[in-house]
Amino acid sequence: MEIKNTFENQRLERARRRVKKIAGFYRHLLIYILVNLFLVTLEYFRLETGESFFTFNTFSTAFFWGIGLFFHAFNVFGPNLFLGSDWEERKIRELMKKEEQQKWS
Repeated sequence: MEIKNTFENQRLERARRRVKKIAGFYRHLLIYILVNLFLVTLEYFRLETGESFFTFNTFSTAFFWGIGLFFHAFNVFGPNLFLGSDWEERKIRELMKKEEQQKWS
């Protein structure tokens, strides 16, 4: 009974950490959108007559920050793409089974 409770507590803790990571990513995405929308709008209203709006300088912050946001997204969602969403559970069960077998042999 105690082992089952420990296992459930571990699953609950992993789920909480995962939810925090996902929420952190969505906060990062929201801030990215708001800040870059502000910067692009600010640049648009600073334009002089005849100046081009579509320059690298206008979108450089969004571009480089977007690269960082991509890696953040991959960190949060990427591992499940390759290993499957239940990979951790399967690996834990496998290791526990091996440990139990070694204990009895």
